[in-house]
Parts: sequence; structure tokens; C-alpha cells
Amino acid sequence: MAFPAPDPAATALVTGASSGLGAEFARALAAAGHGVALVARREERLDELAAGLRADHGVRVEALPADLTDPGERAALPERMAELGLRVDVLVNNAGFATGGPFAESPLEDELQQVRLLCEAPVDLMRRFLPPMLARRSGAVLNVTSTAGMLPLPYAAGYAAAKAQLLSLSEAVHAEVRGHGVTVTAVCPPPVHTELFAKTDHPVERVPEVAWLDADDVVKAALDAARRGKRVVVPKPLARATAPLLRFAPRSLELRGVAWWFRPRR
Repeated sequence: MAFPAPDPAATALVTGASSGLGAEFARALAAAGHGVALVARREERLDELAAGLRADHGVRVEALPADLTDPGERAALPERMAELGLRVDVLVNNAGFATGGPFAESPLEDELQQVRLLCEAPVDLMRRFLPPMLARRSGAVLNVTSTAGMLPLPYAAGYAAAKAQLLSLSEAVHAEVRGHGVTVTAVCPPPVHTELFAKTDHPVERVPEVAWLDADDVVKAALDAARRGKRVVVPKPLARATAPLLRFAPRSLELRGVAWWFRPRR
């Protein structure tokens, strides 16, 4: 199972590409010779990143502003790709944001938007772009989930649940498509230094600094894992060592510990 090679007729579609992990995925893929299609809401940032990637790496880069919580805008993406004369060989589902705090006090629309972006959008895009990959017997999907998806997180309940859904989906579809020239890799980093949590005063900010990673380290590990056809990658030795505990330790103990650590401190 080979990771798709760069091809002038192909692109790597990266969601949430205006900052953080998405921008780093775009830089790494462009540096490897892949054309890139950048998807996010912030058009000005996409245009700036696209210009830089073209100048630095000489690859084709398309900026495609879209709100992925909107079903119509998601549905339009395959046609937009076709109009550009491009096929999607690599799909990186990275777009996201995070709610935090007591679930009963969280704004309802924020919780629903989180589900639309972290759960609904990856399901939609995978279902649209996987069939052509399978028909060509070539393609790769990277779904950015989190170690937060490995256990319920009181005071980050909706976020952890959404990441758990994407982790489960990724592992199941990986098993379905293996042997057909396509791989699906769930990327499960610990907290990453990006804008994501800084915007929301999220309780994950209390995780000790030793557990955090920089975005470029996550992306390198993720792409290495996808090239090897891995099902799941946890891109930090400390996180890899603790991942089995997160997934299989007694829930009652985990929930009490996390609830105490993440509780509001007012």
C-alpha cells in the first residue's frame, strides 16, 4: 500500500488549512511535491498561505474558502475540484474547534457546530472522496482526532465525544479499505501548540507543558504513519505510553480524576 505520489493532476485537500495543524500539513505536503487544496473559512489567510507555498515549492496550490459546517458548501467541493481539473489523492480532515466547561452551561449552538465540524464534515468528505480513491486503488485519508478521543473528558464532554467518533470511524474504515490501495490513518496527538484551545479558555490548557507538542512534530509523525499504512498514530512517546491507560483503564477512576483536574476554578 503506497502513499500517493505527487501528480500534476492530483491534489491533497486539507481542511482547517488557515492556521495550526492544517497549515503545517499543507506546508509538509507541498514540500514533498504535492499540489494542495486549502479549505477553511478565512479566505485572506488561505490566499496568503497559498502564495507562500507556490513561491517556496513551485507546486499548484488552490485556496477554496468554505464553511464545512454547511452541507451545501461541503457538497460543492467535488465539483469545485473537477472544475479545476484536479482529483483528490490525499484527504486531510483537520478542521475543528473545541468547546470547554460544564456541558449544561455550554452554548447549545457551539456544541452543535462542534458536532457538524468534527463529526459530520469528516463523514461527508470521506464518503465523497473515498469511492474514487478505491476505484483508482490509490489514496490516503488522514483524520486528525486526539488523545482526547480515547476517554470521556468531563468539562470537555462534547469535544472528547466528537473526537471519539472520528477515531472509531477512522479505525473501522481503515479495516474496510486495507488491501484496496487506500489507507485511513487516525492522528491522535496530545495537546498541540495552536490557536485551537487558546480561543476558548479550554481546560486542556491545564495539561502540563511536558505533554504538549508543536504542530510540525505532529504533522511529520502523521505523514510518516500514513506512508506506512498505519491505522492510528500517537505522535509523542509520552502520549504513546499512556494511550493504553486512557483507552482501557477503569472508567470510574479516569472520570473522577479528569473531573477533578478539569473542574472550573472560579
